[in-house]
Amino acid sequence: MTVRTTTTALVAALAATAAATLALTGAGPAAAAGLQCSVDYTTNDWGSGFTANVKLTNAGTTPIDNWSLGYAYTGNQTLSGSGWNGTWSQSGKNVTVAAPAWAATLAAGGSVSAGANFSYSGTNAAPASFTVNGVACNGASNPSPSPSPSVSASSSPSASPSASASPSASASASPSSSASPSPSGSTGTGTGKAPALHVSGNKLVDANGAQVVLRGVNRSGMEFMCVQGYGFSDGPVDAASIAAIKGWKANAVRVPVNEDCWNGYANVKPEYAGENYRTAVKNFVYALRDAGLTPIIDLHWTQGLYTGNSSGCSDVNSTCQKPMPGAGAATFWSSVATTFKNDPSVVFDLLNEPYADRAVSGLDQAWNCWRDGGSACPGINYPVSGMQTLVNSVRTAGANNVILLGGLAYSNDLGQWLAHKPTDPAGNLAASWHVYNFNTCSSQSCWNSTVAPLAAQVPVVVGEIGENDCAHSFIDQVMSWADAAKVSYLGWTWNTWDCGQGPSLISDFDGTPTAFGLGLKNHLAAVN
Repeated sequence: MTVRTTTTALVAALAATAAATLALTGAGPAAAAGLQCSVDYTTNDWGSGFTANVKLTNAGTTPIDNWSLGYAYTGNQTLSGSGWNGTWSQSGKNVTVAAPAWAATLAAGGSVSAGANFSYSGTNAAPASFTVNGVACNGASNPSPSPSPSVSASSSPSASPSASASPSASASASPSSSASPSPSGSTGTGTGKAPALHVSGNKLVDANGAQVVLRGVNRSGMEFMCVQGYGFSDGPVDAASIAAIKGWKANAVRVPVNEDCWNGYANVKPEYAGENYRTAVKNFVYALRDAGLTPIIDLHWTQGLYTGNSSGCSDVNSTCQKPMPGAGAATFWSSVATTFKNDPSVVFDLLNEPYADRAVSGLDQAWNCWRDGGSACPGINYPVSGMQTLVNSVRTAGANNVILLGGLAYSNDLGQWLAHKPTDPAGNLAASWHVYNFNTCSSQSCWNSTVAPLAAQVPVVVGEIGENDCAHSFIDQVMSWADAAKVSYLGWTWNTWDCGQGPSLISDFDGTPTAFGLGLKNHLAAVN
């Protein structure tokens, strides 16, 4: 799941202004350097509020130091929260976005994207002009980046978090009081590199055979920013941001990524595609590993034209979630496996949330499609790579890394996972499970009857836990149950979005928790 404004069913991406790129003139540091710049401004608007996205591009030949972007609204638009990728502030109708410490200098030809949420009533008119360091700067508008919905816009309760779910008005900020004692075995939270992992029976273990229980967060952004042309990540992925995650006593971070960007397809801007993108992902993954956090690479958005039941978009490109991976996913995983095959601390999550059960007829057929792909997937018109094909792609590349396989119903259904488990010569397969408060399998009785028997035979990693009410009573139950079952879990998501629109853990990348995030933060502190 990716939620700041959950899916196109929740909000429309509205291009707000388009103006020509103008040379900077007049006094001020930018003008004195004779630079040029452009500003792209777009919004995701849901009627009573919106996300403002600004992209500042240095079109000149010299850097802009300590940039500060300014603009003004004509209505009653009011800043909500702290925003991301910049220091946002508002005085009356005037809004300022100051450079963050990690991007204080905007290189020649470079761009930086920032965003923030606003509330309003009446008309939401776009700003007419922009300044950089006090000098006029206007530019053309691009489509707005929308966080990757890791779920379909379907209203069915069996889907992962629905785009139309109404936020609860009663957010609890009380810490969890039901933290379970820490399970025995290694939690991998040392100061050195993340542990090398492999599967032993129903456990993930380190090189010494000690059990490793992964407990951490998802870090959304790399799955959608690149394909939407706005950069590599939504917010900082630097040492300070990683230290903030470790400050929560996390020992794992799941990193959603994009097939088109990694494979370097032509629909992605060259600066965010191919080797440039792969380098950005590698740098973040290695930084996590070196900080002692187990990195989980998750293929989140994939290719394939699908317009059937629960379609997320009518686009062949990797701009939304698809029911199953297409042919390009095998190329993706072969490349990823080649890149990380000598590093067993890196875990591979083959597809975020399969939902072949929405696309084919019958649950048995859906599980066959899940494993075998191809002709086993009637109802999906693009060539499907089944899980066996993707496992083969990883192993043929020479990588024996631990592989996670999410089940059906957006990874909430693990009922036939074991019966359809792909063959793996490395014996390093684990099940990935996602659970939110509105999933079909959201009760402890379901967890005991379907997940616990599987967890007794193979490792289970809860790749995403969350709830759509900005509180944490549900995930408190999940975490306590998982601790008792020695099951790993990761909260969705370490992003500064509005937790009233979906499960966002933080309000600032320094680790300030939302009311929802406070539950995970306190629980991790208790068990680790």
